[in-house]
Amino acid sequence: MKFKPNGSWVVLPDPSKSTTDSGIILDESTAKSISTNILEVLAVGPQCGFVKVGETAMVDPRSEAMLVELDGKSCIMISEHQLLGKW
Repeated sequence: MKFKPNGSWVVLPDPSKSTTDSGIILDESTAKSISTNILEVLAVGPQCGFVKVGETAMVDPRSEAMLVELDGKSCIMISEHQLLGKW
């Protein structure tokens, strides 16, 4: 990913899905049931010291995130303090 967030922002893939990878359209309840809060880190800001690109992190499911489109993909941006842990 070419985008570099500022400060301690973290970019993750959008966990909500309205379609499967094969193109099947999901109803809202099914989409919620397959969403996850364990995501791969796509980009980090220069002040982010907890996670690095490529690591897997758990996001607080109650966190508010900024929905953005980067490199043609739907992503979320959160502050580093909204992460609960990493692998």
